[in-house]
Amino acid sequence: MRNMIAYCGLDCEKCDAYLATIHDDQALREKTAKLWAELNHAPILPEHINCEGCRVDGVKTVYCESLCDIRQCALKKDMMTCGCCPDMETCQTVEEIISNNPDVLKNLKS
Repeated sequence: MRNMIAYCGLDCEKCDAYLATIHDDQALREKTAKLWAELNHAPILPEHINCEGCRVDGVKTVYCESLCDIRQCALKKDMMTCGCCPDMETCQTVEEIISNNPDVLKNLKS
């Protein structure tokens, strides 16, 4: 499994925060911050949009670093991803992501 597949199965290489970071794209940071602030009803600013991937060393968004329940659970259980967890099929937390993005399950099983 590629290191850029997040604990939850999302592909970090397709994430706007990751793309803005690796390309140092301020316009994409601003667009992403605005969208994420609206979606999450939270004060997300362009300077918060910096991430190199949740399973690799480097900078992460505040959410990915410390607020993501899935990442915290996988770290606590010492799992590479949710796909390695015996509880994945019944986990309500990862189920929400799987139901919203069909590629997630494929990423977790590969």
